[in-house]
Amino acid sequence: MLNLYPLIRPLLFKLDPETAHSLTFSALDIGAKTGITQYTPASNPVKAMGLEFPTPLGLAAGLDKNGDHINALSSLGFGFLEIGTVTPRPQPGNPKPRLFRIPKAQAVINRMGFNNEGVDHLIANVKAASFKGVLGINIGKNFDTPIEKAADDYLIGLRKVYPYASYVTVNISSPNTANLRALQQADQIGGLLEQLKQEQHRLSQEHGRYVPIVVKIAPDMSEGETEAVAKALLSYEMDGVIATNTTLSRSGVENLVNGDEQGGLSGAPLTQKSTEIVQQLYACISEKLPIIAAGGIMNATDAQTKLDAGAKLIQIYSGLIYKGPELVKEITEYLQLKSVIAPANR
Repeated sequence: MLNLYPLIRPLLFKLDPETAHSLTFSALDIGAKTGITQYTPASNPVKAMGLEFPTPLGLAAGLDKNGDHINALSSLGFGFLEIGTVTPRPQPGNPKPRLFRIPKAQAVINRMGFNNEGVDHLIANVKAASFKGVLGINIGKNFDTPIEKAADDYLIGLRKVYPYASYVTVNISSPNTANLRALQQADQIGGLLEQLKQEQHRLSQEHGRYVPIVVKIAPDMSEGETEAVAKALLSYEMDGVIATNTTLSRSGVENLVNGDEQGGLSGAPLTQKSTEIVQQLYACISEKLPIIAAGGIMNATDAQTKLDAGAKLIQIYSGLIYKGPELVKEITEYLQLKSVIAPANR
């Protein structure tokens, strides 16, 4: 895999972030077709949720909301991909500008607001892609669906993506959809998870295959709130948990350009906070369900720290913005070497 990103990044960072995002994907699409970006890591399999992941490193949701670039992303060497968040109906998201870099902190703030072309568009892209690996599809609710009707949107999404997903992620933790995080609260989460579990059981019979459901949570909960969520996930027999989404905290970006923008903060300032949530979850659930760690994984050491904290799998997003596809190679090769020296209990 030819690593041109260090040369290109200064030019991209002079552009509006969404424009740079679009140009980068255009280049990746070309690179995948020509083989320039192709990287196939050594096998380092992880078994979780009844699935086998070729390596523990995956792509977090948000980078490819509509599944428009599945083939390009699969060429980079990820062990699994997660696309979305997708909603039942198309929606434009929040007004621009809504994506901000903070280079001095290796951070990103976004208030995208689940901008996407709707679940039917995503499904068409999944069907057209040649990718045969592990594919997670992340579902959310439309911004104008009342919070008391949120379960209806999640059930629509689950039904639609079920035949095409390796696993389905339920996003109740984005800070950019009004009141969405209320669904994590003890008086709300049980009702949602119960309906999702019942529908999963029905769909597994209808389709003759069991598709795991994981729940993506926020980093901005107290230890008690995290424990309550963990207990709910176990009680309603969810299949996994992703920790974490972006944070509303501005610790680490105070007084920096763009540091006061509204939205969710990701990147290096989130590293410790998300790791602490992983540790708290693991203390509650141990090996009873797998933790997928996301948030502030900027290098191979960060990746290993998340695994040491109790994660079974890891995902990156903001790290790609700052390091490019080479980060995938760096992390996968490091974890492969570690597994040879001291094989993990997988």
